[in-house]
Amino acid sequence: MSIARIMMQAAAGGDSATTPFLSVAHSTSPYITIYNQEVDTFTKLSNPATLPTQIGRGVAFSSDDTYMAVAAFTSPRITIYKRSGDTFTKLADPATLPTGEGLGVAFSSDDTYMAVAHNVSPYITIYKRSGDTFTKLADPATLPAQIGRGVAFSSDDTYMAVAHSTSPYITIYKRSGDTFTKLSNPATLPPSTGRGVAFSSDDTYMAVAHTTSPRITIYKRSGDTFTKLSNPATLPTGSGYGVAFSSDDTYMAVAHSTSPYITIYKRSGDTFTKLSNPATLPPSTGLGVTFSSDDTYMAVAHLSSPYITIYKRSGDTFTKLSNPATLPPGTGNGVAFSNTGFPQ
Repeated sequence: MSIARIMMQAAAGGDSATTPFLSVAHSTSPYITIYNQEVDTFTKLSNPATLPTQIGRGVAFSSDDTYMAVAAFTSPRITIYKRSGDTFTKLADPATLPTGEGLGVAFSSDDTYMAVAHNVSPYITIYKRSGDTFTKLADPATLPAQIGRGVAFSSDDTYMAVAHSTSPYITIYKRSGDTFTKLSNPATLPPSTGRGVAFSSDDTYMAVAHTTSPRITIYKRSGDTFTKLSNPATLPTGSGYGVAFSSDDTYMAVAHSTSPYITIYKRSGDTFTKLSNPATLPPSTGLGVTFSSDDTYMAVAHLSSPYITIYKRSGDTFTKLSNPATLPPGTGNGVAFSNTGFPQ
């Protein structure tokens, strides 16, 4: 686990202060399903009093789990909740909303910034938080080339990356105060539409999930330069839609089309080696993936019922848990674990 996350755990009161949550953004009302986690059991909470307006595409928790945001299909396109215990209460919408369908959302590690990737120019909308108010910042001078599909902040909040649908398919910004300045493109670009992006917790690696082979492109960062690593020996079998690193940066998972729908790698230095598939696979195209903060659990959001598949890790083995008693009612598009609290 990163030092930043350890500090956040301590600030939240340690393992016992906050019960973990798992949230799934999906295609059918209520558009967001939130689970409370007790060890290996995930129990659906009551729906928020105010729901996202339509199709949940992405979901993210703030690092201290005070806020949860859902990127969605129709206006306001981003719905932000404030958490108190197990209750998630919708905040007033930002004064300036994303201009198009929200497809991805991310918070900075210090919870000062929140970014929404969407399908109409400027393709990325960045907010600065003051208390419960999220105020849109000026757009970056150089915008993503087209539809923003995924967004991620580096753990130190120096970098923000947007995966998008037109070359260069990944746009990386460096933050100075409230200004996000585009870096030079990596020398080797992803070959097709970027669907998801993630930084390793130590910010050494950045991975982009995309639609054509190799379907995952992994970069190693040195200063402001992102250099493509050699492809893993075994690649995902279909279009990459989501990617996540474990908190200790030992594992990286790619959600994709075509069985096995999830491909898990173990990292040794700059080499990512595919692990054996879980004994029980997701039943259909994986659209999103996330690890729990303690790296014990991994969840995959996917196209068909049960829409969410949750695994427990023991060493390099990922074993499917029993489905939650109450499932999301439609296609799982995005998934996120909370950051504080661990099952006892």
